[in-house]
Amino acid sequence: MTYDYIIAGAGAAGCILANRLSASGEHAVLLLEAGGKDSSWWFKIPVGFAKMYYNPTFNWMYYSQPQKQLAGREIYAPRGKVQGGSGSINAMIYVRGQAHDFNDWAANGNDGWGFQDVLPYFRKLENHPLGDTEYHGSSGPISITPMKGQTHPICDVFLKGCEQLGYAQSDDFNGPNFEGAGLYDVNTRNGERCSSSFAHLHPALGRKNLTVELHALVDRVLFDEQQRATGIAVTQHGVTRTFTARKEVILCAGAVDTPKILQLSGVADQQLLAEHNIPLVKHLPAVGENLQDHLCASYYYKANIPTLNDELSSLFGQLKLGLKYLLTRKGALAMSVNQAGGFFRGNDEQKDPNLQLYFNPLSYQIPKNNKASLKPEPYSGFLLCFNPCRPTSRGTIRIASKNPRDAALIDPNYLSTQKDIDEVIQGSRLMRKIMQAPALKGITVAEVLPGAAVQSDEQMLQYFRENSGSIYHLCGSCAMGSDPQLSVVDKRLKVHGLLGLRIVDASIFPNVTSGNTHAAVLMVAEKGADLILQDAH
Repeated sequence: MTYDYIIAGAGAAGCILANRLSASGEHAVLLLEAGGKDSSWWFKIPVGFAKMYYNPTFNWMYYSQPQKQLAGREIYAPRGKVQGGSGSINAMIYVRGQAHDFNDWAANGNDGWGFQDVLPYFRKLENHPLGDTEYHGSSGPISITPMKGQTHPICDVFLKGCEQLGYAQSDDFNGPNFEGAGLYDVNTRNGERCSSSFAHLHPALGRKNLTVELHALVDRVLFDEQQRATGIAVTQHGVTRTFTARKEVILCAGAVDTPKILQLSGVADQQLLAEHNIPLVKHLPAVGENLQDHLCASYYYKANIPTLNDELSSLFGQLKLGLKYLLTRKGALAMSVNQAGGFFRGNDEQKDPNLQLYFNPLSYQIPKNNKASLKPEPYSGFLLCFNPCRPTSRGTIRIASKNPRDAALIDPNYLSTQKDIDEVIQGSRLMRKIMQAPALKGITVAEVLPGAAVQSDEQMLQYFRENSGSIYHLCGSCAMGSDPQLSVVDKRLKVHGLLGLRIVDASIFPNVTSGNTHAAVLMVAEKGADLILQDAH
């Protein structure tokens, strides 16, 4: 079968590309996805992400290599294995990042990727209740819902506490005032998840020039003698199939599987390929390098007022919330559990906010038994957690073997720089400082974890080493840049030194953005679609 464009990966980016490239009707587009359909009710209901957290049908459930600086632990790295990708199973927080995040992309040899360059694409992708403004758009497919006015009342106590300590308040983390405490936006529409699969792909499925093949695991990209990508080989239901691309092959498999596909295809460091007896197509040493992620730790608190724990801990409370959701599409089940938070400076030396906080009106332990659960702690409780915004630790993605069914080796190399360690201590101190605000002290019975015994910087760092986890913002493993020795794609997202091959997903981030990465992936896909269509004409 021959198509103009073959897109590998129907994730957050791939669904947008499938829609945009097929919209005119002039291009034949094939979208490949290793998982199945997002037809379950749990993909629509926002709280359904808890059901997908340890679900091997819809989640690759990857783990990192043991992390030396995190007490030797293997860190969980869920990835979507379904139409919509990780955008179908995430917690839906919508944060673009700071302007300087993208200005740093541009300064890395990527003209056209500064904040003012990408802002039109952020505006293009969203349908925001503020309408068309300098910072927002109202006609895009992805609906954005501010949680203001819907969050649990205890979130107001957090905001009041931050205000008492003199911290700024932000009405809109995606507007002009990034810094400060506030309530997050989510990508939902009428109380349902608004993923790029629901918003972009589903409306396009009736087009005759768009074909979707599910349960199709990519084996490798195919090349001719001129080093042009000519198609893709996949395994589908146990059968090997090949598809041919007239114009381009576009990899959208994410920060873990896009570099894995390239390495399986002979595009990587030649020494790695030799170790696995894979024929060399192109020596690109940066494939799988520059891996970045956000690492966070939670502090647990017992409250003297009701929290979401009280509503979710009883069958009656769950039924009440469920009925409210069914009748009104509102309430706790229509939102993310990450409701309040903000962006703060760890000390006076910071030019920009370098720490992100989440305030959750629910306290729960992430299960250790690989079973999906948001089981609340057996008391009225809440969580406060933090992560550094721009960690400088860099890791790798490596194939484990030449078998496409073997998961890649993920080594984020967490806490491998002094800056990252310093910011863990800054964040730990910030959490304790905020919890001393009169408003928060007034509702807190005790800090359950790490608890009063943990006081010194060394003890707080050790707590972080033993209890932190990924927020699942893996990116950067096929970075965009001008130097083929240090990057994988150029500023038009074309793979260096090869023809007909592009990458459009989080792997192209030169540096991780401040905040949740999903919004930036959507922007990359919108801009990537424009670049591809420009080159087609």
